[in-house]
Amino acid sequence: MVFIFFAIFIGVLVAVCVREDISLVSKNYYEEELDYQKQIERLNNTAQLSKKPEIIVSNGTLQIFYQTDQALDKGVLKLFRPSDLRFDKQFELQSFSDPIHQFNIEGFPAGMYRARMEWSAEGKEYYLEQVINL
Repeated sequence: MVFIFFAIFIGVLVAVCVREDISLVSKNYYEEELDYQKQIERLNNTAQLSKKPEIIVSNGTLQIFYQTDQALDKGVLKLFRPSDLRFDKQFELQSFSDPIHQFNIEGFPAGMYRARMEWSAEGKEYYLEQVINL
């Protein structure tokens, strides 16, 4: 009897483990790790800014406050949900001529997100990561 119960337990354990969803932090995790030196340079450039962007969540709106004299070349804001990649979202940054950028996030599931902001201005690349809760 003990052997039969042990065999059933192992069978159930294997079935549960096979069904478990294991997702990496990113689909391109290994390629992103190879570009880590560029990431260090982006972080250093951001650290040298006198005014860093602020990411604030308020009333179903995600707001980025950023005042600078630099002209934005391109930029992207990625909301990354570590617990479920189906809720990841990406927003394009158009211009920093307006010090406040607003994005509608109504309908997003509540929880913890990582806001990852990448942008380039005047030939330099920048990166900012901040944890936000919706």
